[in-house]
Amino acid sequence: MSEPTAPESVSAPTAVLCDLDGVVWLSHHPIPGSVEAIADLRAGGHRVLFITNNSAATLAQHEAALEQIGIPARGDVLSSAMAAGQLINAGERVLVCGGPGVVEAVEGRGAIAVGSHADPAEPIDVVAVGFHRDFDYEVMRRATQAVQRGARLIGTNDDATYPTPDGPIPGGGAILASIQTATGLTGTIAGKPYEPMAALTRAIIGAEASKSAVMVGDRPETDGLFAVTLGCRYAIVWSGVAIKGTDVTPVPDYAADTLAGIAAMLLS
Repeated sequence: MSEPTAPESVSAPTAVLCDLDGVVWLSHHPIPGSVEAIADLRAGGHRVLFITNNSAATLAQHEAALEQIGIPARGDVLSSAMAAGQLINAGERVLVCGGPGVVEAVEGRGAIAVGSHADPAEPIDVVAVGFHRDFDYEVMRRATQAVQRGARLIGTNDDATYPTPDGPIPGGGAILASIQTATGLTGTIAGKPYEPMAALTRAIIGAEASKSAVMVGDRPETDGLFAVTLGCRYAIVWSGVAIKGTDVTPVPDYAADTLAGIAAMLLS
């Protein structure tokens, strides 16, 4: 695949929307050059937001993890858990099959977070599913029963895998898929590339800034299609899931080995 060339308008300050896993870090281990790239982009007048489908961590945990590697991030992280929270109403009882980030988002909406091992006979309005490491058959059974009894099914994201330094591991989408298979129903997905995350992004930076932004990601089926949903430009990096040299859809406006290469294009 040929490397896209940067258009003339690239030097104008824009919002740069960065995925985290596979772009900034792998399991919180920074990808070489990413910390410096973000500092350079900000120094060049670009606002950098971190748009992540990782729903397990709370907002404070996301910000603290970025701070720990030298990236100030207060108020600059948007997660799929936050997007999922926008789909939940105050007072609803939500069976949480996910991490603390989902619980935080549910309670932030004034809803009631119910543990995934709660009695399935209790009334449940929503089943919210995200990545977590203690998913088992009993959790799947209880979630399935709640959906079969009328609860809405919401997935924070449908990413099949999650990138790590040792290679991909099953992601939140794999957990969601098991519940969808058991119920025969398709849930509403909140994170990239879907509209709830786009609506959250527009609410933070505005509709026009969202259209002029550049989405930087490693996964075409989420980050690339999210750029399409927002109507903005798309930059792919080969430091995560996508394999360099393969044809990807949508076709990116920019491509580089790492975020540092994309930053160099945007600042040229």
